[in-house]
Amino acid sequence: MTKAASVISLQRYPGDRGAGGGHGSATTTGASLAPRAKGPFRLDLTVWALRRRAHNQVDAFAGGWYRRILDLDAGPIGVAVAQRGGRLDLAVKGPASAVTDGTLHQAIAWAERTLGLDQELSGFYRARKDPWLEELAIRFRGLRPPRFPSLFEAVVNAVVCQQVSLTVGIHLLNRLSERFGSRLPAAIEGWGPGAPAVERVAEANWESLRALGLSGAKSRALVACARALTGPDFDLAALRPLSDSELEDRLRSLPGIGRWSAQYVMLRGLGRWRILPGDDVGAQNSLRRHFHLPERPDYGDVVELSRSWSPYAGLVYFHLLLSGLEASGVSWDRPGRSARSGGAALASLMPTEGAP
Repeated sequence: MTKAASVISLQRYPGDRGAGGGHGSATTTGASLAPRAKGPFRLDLTVWALRRRAHNQVDAFAGGWYRRILDLDAGPIGVAVAQRGGRLDLAVKGPASAVTDGTLHQAIAWAERTLGLDQELSGFYRARKDPWLEELAIRFRGLRPPRFPSLFEAVVNAVVCQQVSLTVGIHLLNRLSERFGSRLPAAIEGWGPGAPAVERVAEANWESLRALGLSGAKSRALVACARALTGPDFDLAALRPLSDSELEDRLRSLPGIGRWSAQYVMLRGLGRWRILPGDDVGAQNSLRRHFHLPERPDYGDVVELSRSWSPYAGLVYFHLLLSGLEASGVSWDRPGRSARSGGAALASLMPTEGAP
């Protein structure tokens, strides 16, 4: 059994509205956390491995704050995280009736899982590595292996980003989120859409996705995947005991999911950190650049190379991702652009009703 992140403190911030508990009022509640697993952690790098592009509307990061909407038991909730040295400030914002201690603890569990706060990586930093990987490990020290909050979100990212540039893929994901993602009440301003909800996509006609700019094949696949993922064959408890090969086979039974997509979902949606998607073009290009290869390595080459990185091949993938983004001129907020500390900072982050 895994131990949750250490909760240093919980508090309701002064100045929040919603004392009456009405649905139209808004409340902010928060906590200070310490990651359970020891070792370096950098929020900016870990979030950038989730965001990949600055125009990502679901995973927002500015001024040291990571923000997104989650669909929790109480409904859509805004969650924000900022780093203060070895601690994290986490705050939730939503209708007063929905912001409870239970909601806060769900958000804490999400942060630990999504940001890799429970991942023990000391072995990775101690392991003897090739010089190029040692250089990456130093340059991106503190990067934890992130994962999408849900299996469906991982599947959506995999299908949408097949055979298109990452820039185009993120634009399409934004359109899907605008159409099928959750929103906070209109009175709570300043938040983008949540990720596409599996139930809404499952109920949709594939042509409504096609109208957003997806191909007909991808539109049909996403609707079919959403319907399949609501069934018992893809319950997380049923997937957990499967071996890597069994899990890949199960995922490849979904429409539109081939080898790359299945391995991508295993890594980024199900936390199989030892998996490096061998067909990933970005990883192949990064490996070609780092090894000064005459041509891009194929799937077999990547698999052979990744054997020496076991059991951290997936973590190497995220280092290659950031290296590729950096090489293409994409950057991220640095720790120096951190958020202000304390409850007042969290309260100011969460706009009150009517705020500009």
